[in-house]
Amino acid sequence: MNYPLDICLLSPDEQRRRISGLQLEVPALISDNANLFYLTGRVFCGYLYLEPGREPRYFVKRPSELRGEGISLIRKPEEIGLSCPRLGLELDSLSYSQAMRLQAALGADEIINVSPKIMLGRAIKTPLEQKLLREDGVRHAAVYSRIPGLFREGMTDIELQAEIERIDRLEGCLGQFRVNGPDMEIHMGNVITGRNADTPSPYDFAMGGAGLSPSLPVGASGEEIKPGQAVMIDMNGNFNGYMTDMTRTFACGKLPEKALRAHQCSIDICHTLASLGKPGAECKALYEKAKEMAREAGLEDCFMGHKYHAGFVGHGVGIQINELPVLAPRSKMALTEGNVIAIEPKFVIEGVGAVGIENTYICRADGLECITPAPEALTQLL
Repeated sequence: MNYPLDICLLSPDEQRRRISGLQLEVPALISDNANLFYLTGRVFCGYLYLEPGREPRYFVKRPSELRGEGISLIRKPEEIGLSCPRLGLELDSLSYSQAMRLQAALGADEIINVSPKIMLGRAIKTPLEQKLLREDGVRHAAVYSRIPGLFREGMTDIELQAEIERIDRLEGCLGQFRVNGPDMEIHMGNVITGRNADTPSPYDFAMGGAGLSPSLPVGASGEEIKPGQAVMIDMNGNFNGYMTDMTRTFACGKLPEKALRAHQCSIDICHTLASLGKPGAECKALYEKAKEMAREAGLEDCFMGHKYHAGFVGHGVGIQINELPVLAPRSKMALTEGNVIAIEPKFVIEGVGAVGIENTYICRADGLECITPAPEALTQLL
C-alpha cells in the first residue's frame, strides 16, 4: 500500500490538540517511535522539534522523500543547527549517550525529562484516537470469533497460537506489539494453558508462562492442550497503530467448579468496575474493589496469579500496550474522561490454567464504555 508522503498525516487541528495536551514548558526534541506516531501520524527516522508557541519543525534522516512545511533533511543531529539553553528530551527511552549527544548538538545547559508529560498527554485520547480504538475492538473481536474453529484435539499451545496469529495477520493486524519500557517484550500475544499458566515471567504482564526459550521467557511453552484445562488467549489487537487489549478463556472439556466460579468472578469484576469507572474515580480504589470482590468469592489466593501475583488489575492502552493510568494499589491517578484502559481480573487455578477476561474501555462521563465486544462466557473447544 502506498501512503502519502506528507511528514504529518494528522489534520492541523488534531496535531495542535495533541501538542497542546503535552503542556510543554521548554523546547523538546522528540525521536521515540511511539511519540512520533502520536504527534505526526507516522514513524520516521529523525526528530520532531516542538517549541512552545511555534510551529513544529522536522529534522528527517529518512525517508528523504517526505514533504511538508518545516522539514530539514539531516544526516546527524549536529546538523540540526538550533541552540536551546534548556532542552526537553525523552529520557525514559533515550540511552545516556544519545541524550548527551543531543544536549551537545543543541548547546543545552540543562536537559529536562519530558517523557512523563508525554505519557500523561497520551493518556487522554482525542475523539479521533477513540474512533480508531473502537475500530480495533470490532476487528479484534472478529478474530476471536474464529478461534474455536482453529482448535484441533492434541494441539499444543504454540500450535494454536500460530493459527491465531495467521488469522490475525490476514484480518489486517499489523503484528507490532508496542510495549513501553526497555525491559518489556513479547511477540504477538500470549496463549497459556495448564501448568504453564502458573509459571512466573520476568516481565510485568498480568500473566506469565515459560515461553519457548529463556531468551523470551513468556507465554506458550509447547504444552499440549488437554481435557480439563483452560486456555487463556490474549492476542494482538493492533490494526491501525492503536491497540485494544482483550483476553478470552476457552475450555478444553469440563473444568472444575473453582475455575468456573473464578471466571464468573472476573466477569463480575469487569462489570462492576465499568459502572464505577467514572471521571474522578481513583485508580487505587478500583483496584481495591476488584481485590475485595475476589476475596469475598474465596478466590484471593489465585487472583492475578498463584505462585506470583501481579500488582495491578488494569492499565492504560493505546499506541503502546502499557500506558497510563494503572489500576494499582499505589496509583495516585484518577480516571479522566478520554482515558482508555484495559481491565483484566484474572485467576490462575493450579493444574487447570488461567481463567478470566480482559476488556478495553473508554472512560466517558457516565462510566466505562466497553469497546471489545466478544462474548465473555467460557467457550468450549471440545
